[in-house]
Amino acid sequence: MAVAQPTAAKPARGGTLSRQRSEALAGYLFIAIPMALFLVLNIGSIFYALYISVWKWNVRTGPVSFVGLNNYTKALNDPVFQTAIKNVLYYAVLWVPLTMAVGLTLAVVVDSKIRGKTFFRAAFYFPAIASAAAITTLWIFLAAPDGFFNEVRGALGLNPVFTTFGYPNNQNWIGDQRTAMQSVIILNAWTTSGTFMLFYLASLSTISHEVYEAAAIDGANAWQTFWRVTFPLLRPGHYFVATVAVIGALQLFDQAFIGGGVGGDPNYSLMTPVLYLYNATFKQFNFSFGASIGVLLFLLILVATLGQRRLFGQAPSW
Repeated sequence: MAVAQPTAAKPARGGTLSRQRSEALAGYLFIAIPMALFLVLNIGSIFYALYISVWKWNVRTGPVSFVGLNNYTKALNDPVFQTAIKNVLYYAVLWVPLTMAVGLTLAVVVDSKIRGKTFFRAAFYFPAIASAAAITTLWIFLAAPDGFFNEVRGALGLNPVFTTFGYPNNQNWIGDQRTAMQSVIILNAWTTSGTFMLFYLASLSTISHEVYEAAAIDGANAWQTFWRVTFPLLRPGHYFVATVAVIGALQLFDQAFIGGGVGGDPNYSLMTPVLYLYNATFKQFNFSFGASIGVLLFLLILVATLGQRRLFGQAPSW
């Protein structure tokens, strides 16, 4: 007579569901405080700025009188604010593609089989972790009339070339309105390209080696492999880097403040929307006007981000 084998007791379904609910609850509790801070400090601050921007605001007593859209029309009609918008758009148009190109080039170089690539990764990334204030101050000395740049161009015998274009031997590169913004562009391209290099390195690691093997079998050289294989497959990386770069470009402040002071000197050539907001809020203590500038800057960044989303198609999945 066959003896029935004992069967293992199945866990109660109710116990499994209870454990899943407990784990889900623990997860929500872990993210509750960060999410609450994000909603209050980020999302809440946007609505609060939108609220106080339509009032004449007193920092001690709160709203004084309703002004509607007067702060916005005042800002949009201010020639200084218009100059700030032009400056930051000019900065973004030049700096974003330049820094993306340098970052991608560095990423491709250090991702190849070269000796000491760990050292080069650290060396290229080092300016990104250094103090922006310290680097900008050093850059001002290098670009001074008696600074390193003018000494080098003189030693190389390039002074006649620069003089032909209207740049004297003692050119003050940051103190001249013709070259102030270009100097900041070069500075930030150097300091930020290391960060973009890391972003591109992360994207390069997702490309399968089988794709490169197939390209090699088809007889593609190094340039063809990069342009027809690597570059198109980095589309999600391009989207992410371009979005981060444009947002950072439109928020330019540190280098403009240190290089040109609160007035964006010389002749407002370094005036930016964030620096304009700083002057309105902390120099003039006009908090409602400063809030309207913040809202306009938010809308500008939102439009630029949506434009990039349309340019690159739907947001890529990672």
